[in-house]
Amino acid sequence: MSRKPNSAGTESLKQITHLAAALKAPRITEAAARLADHARDTGWTHEDYLAAVLEREVAARNASGARLRIRAAGFGALKTLDDFDFDHQPGARTPVQALASGAYLAGHRNVVLLGPPGTGKTHLATALGVAAARQGHRVLFATATDWVTRLTEAHDRGRLAAELTRLRRYGLIIVDEVGYLPFEQDAANLFFQLVSSRYEHASLILTSNLPFSSWAGVFGDQVVAAAMIDRIVHHADVIALKGASYRLRDRGVETLPSIKAEQESLD
Repeated sequence: MSRKPNSAGTESLKQITHLAAALKAPRITEAAARLADHARDTGWTHEDYLAAVLEREVAARNASGARLRIRAAGFGALKTLDDFDFDHQPGARTPVQALASGAYLAGHRNVVLLGPPGTGKTHLATALGVAAARQGHRVLFATATDWVTRLTEAHDRGRLAAELTRLRRYGLIIVDEVGYLPFEQDAANLFFQLVSSRYEHASLILTSNLPFSSWAGVFGDQVVAAAMIDRIVHHADVIALKGASYRLRDRGVETLPSIKAEQESLD
């Protein structure tokens, strides 16, 4: 049980409350009061006490900031790596867990998740995005068609260059479901500009049910598809997910019509 502070201690806590409010760090007041008796009882130095109080303020701010970044990212549903069944995708365990550290973001590397529907691509992309947000990175999530809609609207307003510049300030952009719907030529060109604007500047995570060899059909142009793939995979981790749909495994349906995912890399 905490001891009632003496008059000097009470005045000090009042001053701490005032200073914490001035710093817009109100949690410092609670931490200072809560740790004061423990610090006296265990013989902490002034430096130990100050470090402990500030550590709790920083931890609380980081947690609050992470919640805000996750909320702003636009995830369809919150998923984490702890929720993912790696027994269903054992080959993905090691590479995905390596990515969870976020080192790829510092190197402006990309991640590409390829595989049939229902194999966990969106779950893993979201989970890596959540991890990135918790590590302090700004993240945005949307489907490929939603990204094209967003870029089209910016282009129509004469703001495409400004929008691409603004998006580059996000450490991670996630593009889900590349290949589920084909793009018109104008849309393909806009998507190419998004990829190009982030090349060696900021990271992308992309998911697709199609191998790279089929992307020309999605973007309607072999040259555009090849140039896009070149920029995406130059600095990328490509992970192929395999097998039947996870969502249907308990419904008596063994598999869906699917396209075998293939992994390509550049030398």
